[in-house]
Amino acid sequence: MQGFWEQVWNVRIPIAAVLLFAVGFVTLLLHRNLLKKIIGLNIMDTAAYLMLTSFGYIEGRLSPIIQNGNTDPALYGNPLPAGLVLTGIVVSVSVTAVLLALTVRLYARYHSLNLDEIYAMAQKEHGLG
Repeated sequence: MQGFWEQVWNVRIPIAAVLLFAVGFVTLLLHRNLLKKIIGLNIMDTAAYLMLTSFGYIEGRLSPIIQNGNTDPALYGNPLPAGLVLTGIVVSVSVTAVLLALTVRLYARYHSLNLDEIYAMAQKEHGLG
């Protein structure tokens, strides 16, 4: 039984990332409040970055900066996951800013953050309901 818990401990970060992603996904699906949906999306983003970072880390390797003239790639970690995470963070901050701006506009127009209420008011406004 000791071997099972050691294996679980070795994959604790990917397990945490999957759990975080699930929490964000459930928040995104089940809540009707726009701010809660934005928070759920950000939790999902964070889980993806955690997973990508955990896959990019290799124990015992150095950061990918050439040291003492040694260019052996076996000594250094892969810099690609870190670059992808940084790019993803920039994109998610931009998406969050746009979503928050749209949420402010929707609240100013309909005085609600509940999607069901906004949808009903928009249908009534356009004569569809």
